[in-house]
Amino acid sequence: MRWLRNASAVERPPAHRMHCLADGLDFGPGLQVAARSSASASASRLMVPENQDNVLLIDASGHAVRLGGEAPLRTRVPGWPAGHMRLAVLDGMGGHGNGRQAAEAVATALLDVPACRTLAALSSHLDALHATLQARFRQPGDADTFRRPGTTLTLLEIAPGQAPLLYHVGDSRLYEVTADAAVPLTIDHVPATGYAMHGLLGAHEWWQQVHGEHRSQIAQAFILGNAFANPQLLDDDLRALDEATLPPFLHPLADRRALVTRPGALYLLATDGLWACEQPQPWLARWPHLLTHGTDTVDEALTCLFEACMASPPPQFYIDNMTAIAIRFTGDNTGENIDQTALPHSILTTFC
Repeated sequence: MRWLRNASAVERPPAHRMHCLADGLDFGPGLQVAARSSASASASRLMVPENQDNVLLIDASGHAVRLGGEAPLRTRVPGWPAGHMRLAVLDGMGGHGNGRQAAEAVATALLDVPACRTLAALSSHLDALHATLQARFRQPGDADTFRRPGTTLTLLEIAPGQAPLLYHVGDSRLYEVTADAAVPLTIDHVPATGYAMHGLLGAHEWWQQVHGEHRSQIAQAFILGNAFANPQLLDDDLRALDEATLPPFLHPLADRRALVTRPGALYLLATDGLWACEQPQPWLARWPHLLTHGTDTVDEALTCLFEACMASPPPQFYIDNMTAIAIRFTGDNTGENIDQTALPHSILTTFC
């Protein structure tokens, strides 16, 4: 989250600026996964800002990787069910105290959340984790967005033979990328979304403010809480955005749902450093070519995207951390009992 980044920078060798995180993990025959985290695409080679992003990958045999102290930490989750997987990206709120530490705490605690096969179980465990960590990080007088730490959390829970389950908090995103388009499958938890929930923004105005620009505000984050009811008042709880709370044009993008996925499409879990520029849409329009043209594996696709960010970034690209997980479903985790004709590309016609 650029608006909350710590302005201080520390010296690090350039080789430490990016970590390839999925190496050595096994996601089975039905899933390809690659992951990268970089302190910045735009910072100098000598002065690199603190990487307050994080990531969690748990593979089909319970081997896991996350970041700790900005370096990969690998472990094995005891008793992890065979074939079950968990993937998540996190973006710590750097201008607040303990932004990196908050993201690290969530990534670490996710190792202890049991594998979940239902949305109800996943939501229950993660909402409880939010409350536990909020109590741990609470400080006197922190009941506003200027002092309490927080982090985004965009997570996929993938059980064998089932459609992936999405749990989303904050303004990191999940994209579906094909040769034709890069389509967002999540809602940014930002003031514009709150205005839309109160009937103050329509579909086109919401799209322009959220996807046509890059704004430095957030209305909900893990640990932080939410400010949807009143932008001046921070509520402790997380607010799941669903059909009961969202305007109709945002119903297909509910925060917690089973995903419709397509074999061959590339799915990208990413923090906002990957589109942090004044006009994101021209840059995002390049993603289908970067991620699908001449890239046989998700590792090649993600390498191509990160290299483009560093070698030929879009105009007015902000200094920010970048973290992404690239995913391609090739087997049984595509949701056999879900209508595959209900594709998310139709969402774009609502806004554009």
